[in-house]
Amino acid sequence: MKDKAKTILRIVVSVVLIAASGYYALKDVNFSELMRIVSNVSYFWIFASVPVILLSHWVRAMRWKTMLEPALKKKSASTWNLFSAVMIGYAGNCVLPRGGEFIRPFVYSRREKVSFSTSFATIIVERFIDLITMIFLFGVIFLFLSHKILKALPDIEPHKIIVPTVIVLGVMIVSFYPPVFRFMIRLFIKPFSLKLFDKLSQLFEKFLKGFAIIKTPSQYFRVTVESLVIWFLYTIPLYFMFFSFDFHLSYSLNFSDALILIIVAGVSATIAPTPGAIGIQHVMMQVAMVNIYGISKEAALAYATVTHAVNYFIQLSVGGVFFMRENIKGIPSKVDYTSELNTESAP
Repeated sequence: MKDKAKTILRIVVSVVLIAASGYYALKDVNFSELMRIVSNVSYFWIFASVPVILLSHWVRAMRWKTMLEPALKKKSASTWNLFSAVMIGYAGNCVLPRGGEFIRPFVYSRREKVSFSTSFATIIVERFIDLITMIFLFGVIFLFLSHKILKALPDIEPHKIIVPTVIVLGVMIVSFYPPVFRFMIRLFIKPFSLKLFDKLSQLFEKFLKGFAIIKTPSQYFRVTVESLVIWFLYTIPLYFMFFSFDFHLSYSLNFSDALILIIVAGVSATIAPTPGAIGIQHVMMQVAMVNIYGISKEAALAYATVTHAVNYFIQLSVGGVFFMRENIKGIPSKVDYTSELNTESAP
């Protein structure tokens, strides 16, 4: 009954947030103008983005293989099976917020007969790597394009960009020096909440287990390169969509602007407690494009809607096909998806 209540609560929260963000995005928007813009997009660039999106997911499967292989008894993991699990996980996220992060390792461990805990540990580490990569990209973009970002975030002070850097360093310290983390939670968490202390301890041990899988410098280098390639491939479809909407002509948008928008999309996917970041991503993209580039609310919302819809359709349809391929008849129901992993960085 308790699990059912949590599920109902998550659904209610998601519906309320989708409705609220939908209202905010459509407020003061000329609906007929919005429909006109959407109906006039160039479908060539939409279709051109599809193979790039699929390739980005394939590279994510390759990175997962890099992280998993040292822990596997056999010599090589199947990239195809990893890709299948990745797409099923994305499809799961389109239906249940964060749900795909449990479904993905479940599907792979079931097919390859490997430890679920090992597979799940790499997912936790993967999300930290995505977060670090996103912060790194934001820092680089802010360094060269701060004048544009400050238009969207007028209240931010440039020197405060040091905060994400401190976060990255903190993650590195925790990763390489586990006693620091254990000491901190014993000092600041355990005296006030033993239950929270136990949960954080368990989650951290899973993180360490996943992190320990990457053992050699060559693997660190490969994971770094693959992470940067993933985000580069994520950016290309957003750049293609500029041509679909003629933004490259009317607003002189280029690849650097697509880099700004992929960070916005990444942040929205990370914080959104809705399936597939529905609503939250639309609002954040719309606000960013209006504030930074002076694009009309209708055009910005049309761009956000089409780019999100393309990704959502690919994840749901391709993931659905692989779901049938795996012949999954049931997934354990007594799982609190959000208690073990509460971040999702990929758009």
